[in-house]
Amino acid sequence: MKITAEYIWMDGHEPTQKLRSKTKILNKKIESVSELPEWGFDGSSTNQAEGNFSDCLLKPIWLCKDPIRGEDNILVMCEVMNSDGSVHASNTRAHLRELAEKFAKENVWFGIEQEYTFFEGRNPLGWPEGGYPAPQGPFYCGVGADEVFGREIVEDHLDICLEAGLEVSGINAEVMPGQWEYQIGPLGPLEVADQMWVSRWLLYRVSEDYGVSATLHPKPVKGDWNGAGAHINFSTQSMRKKGGMKVIEDACEKLSKKHDEHIAVYGAHNDQRLTGKHETCSISQFRYGVSDRGASIRIPMQTANDGFGYLEDRRPSANMDPYQACAILIETTCS
Repeated sequence: MKITAEYIWMDGHEPTQKLRSKTKILNKKIESVSELPEWGFDGSSTNQAEGNFSDCLLKPIWLCKDPIRGEDNILVMCEVMNSDGSVHASNTRAHLRELAEKFAKENVWFGIEQEYTFFEGRNPLGWPEGGYPAPQGPFYCGVGADEVFGREIVEDHLDICLEAGLEVSGINAEVMPGQWEYQIGPLGPLEVADQMWVSRWLLYRVSEDYGVSATLHPKPVKGDWNGAGAHINFSTQSMRKKGGMKVIEDACEKLSKKHDEHIAVYGAHNDQRLTGKHETCSISQFRYGVSDRGASIRIPMQTANDGFGYLEDRRPSANMDPYQACAILIETTCS
């Protein structure tokens, strides 16, 4: 028998890495990622090598069912390595892998809220040509053809993510028309980041079939519209136990001292989104508070009431790299 394995990786594009993929034909059903061969690619075409020494390696690190091709076909997330097997400079997963092993006893959980915006040509999906819809307000979690645009794509994306075995925990229409969100987690750091990248690949892929593009730009439309973020819900084992509120507050104090370092890896063009308006804190400020969606870090009301739980980092933009974002949260709060 023959199956397809779609090898997926992150390229060297700056300031935001893009997803790439290519298809390998294999002669047997694959049961484990360890059975998959490494595979070369032309790094000079992905900003990952020079033309005179262009070979890079794809090292399979995680797989799931391919819900688009079906049957025994698979999607394969890969790390990019140099031709000698060393870690490539664009490989941000390797650092997270080291931290996940180092702080395994913390049993860190992540839940990522991925916002995105559909575009049809130059306009957000559902927007009048050359104009604007009604002011934002009725669109969040809305229903009806006059308030919600692209639901059929969203439902298809949800179906294929679930069929692939991804830990999607919810979806909803967002504040700006044509904008949506899905959540993945709670999961460990490597699991949530791998699944987030694959879910993004699936989002782009299913949007192709509708002639629509999905963008993760943090401010897809200038003006009085919400931007697009990727809020990260984060907890350690001690945060989730009785007395965890003190651990969460201590973590927030640590985060306050590393604000600039976090912003540096929380996504390009985030200054356009973190203005202090539209449910954000200013990019130049840091504050945390209970149930405060205008803060850098929101402590959920339930966490405050229970005295334990998790925190929500509202600073990451929609286009952040989850490998880098998860890594710096672990470094800052667990070190």
